[in-house]
Amino acid sequence: MRIALDPFMHRHLSLEELPRKVRELGYDWIELSPRADFLEWFKAPRVFPERIRTFRKALAAENVKIASLLPMYRWASNDETERRAAVRHWKRAIEIAVEMEVDTMNSEFGRGPHPDKGSCYCCHTGSLIEACEDAWWRSMEELVPILEREGITLNVEPHPEDWCETLQPAVDIIRTVNSKNVRFLYCAPHTFYFGDDTKAMLRECADVLAHVHVGDTFNHKASSGLRYILNPPGTQARVHQHLNIGQGEVPWDDFFGTLAEIGFDGIMTACVFAWEDRADESGRFMCTEMNNYIEKYRK
Repeated sequence: MRIALDPFMHRHLSLEELPRKVRELGYDWIELSPRADFLEWFKAPRVFPERIRTFRKALAAENVKIASLLPMYRWASNDETERRAAVRHWKRAIEIAVEMEVDTMNSEFGRGPHPDKGSCYCCHTGSLIEACEDAWWRSMEELVPILEREGITLNVEPHPEDWCETLQPAVDIIRTVNSKNVRFLYCAPHTFYFGDDTKAMLRECADVLAHVHVGDTFNHKASSGLRYILNPPGTQARVHQHLNIGQGEVPWDDFFGTLAEIGFDGIMTACVFAWEDRADESGRFMCTEMNNYIEKYRK
């Protein structure tokens, strides 16, 4: 199993400084999420040969590896100009993965067009879901053959506000792609958007599960929907959080116990964003907790 850190809370560090920090916090692997000097959010990668050379040198010096690269592009936009740009960026990101000798990438299903293109986000009204799904499939038609040719695995997660934000149909969509190079990512901080039975959900996706994100969250549906109180009343805003293990309501014994039961041996990423003021403390804590739970349920 690759136990990785998403270093988003340490993004102020340079790429050359990052591997030392990750090693200091106890990790052997990085899940490299978007950052302005590498795979920028929604824009073309900021990557050139010297940057790759110095980053790889820093990684080797600390014996730290990249578990996964996480691009975020508008590959599900119903605006064809945006979608075509996203596919170009994806193709370059795949090239970068190959140059970095990284065999895994991960991303989200996507939120559709840039909000400046219109006020209608797909999951709030339902009016763009079909268009976004169709756009995503067109993008996958181009990208899956490249992933297969290059030997890159892509793990995809449903995300709140995406055109696909729930366990189903996400898992069946991954199965429908029907490629060993496209797998499912289960994000624990999204547990209560998926459903209420962690054991059943992990068993349901076991055949395509390759990657999990670990972070805690509260059940936003609990306490008559008042676990979080949002103003003004009736607002369409919804809350999810990425907290340290034990600070929310994810049933961690169910989570780790079921992963052991189904024989999960993929990527497990500490994915906490809430504590930038205590980023080192959070990173160390998460590393210890994940390893303790893994050992607890080791068969």
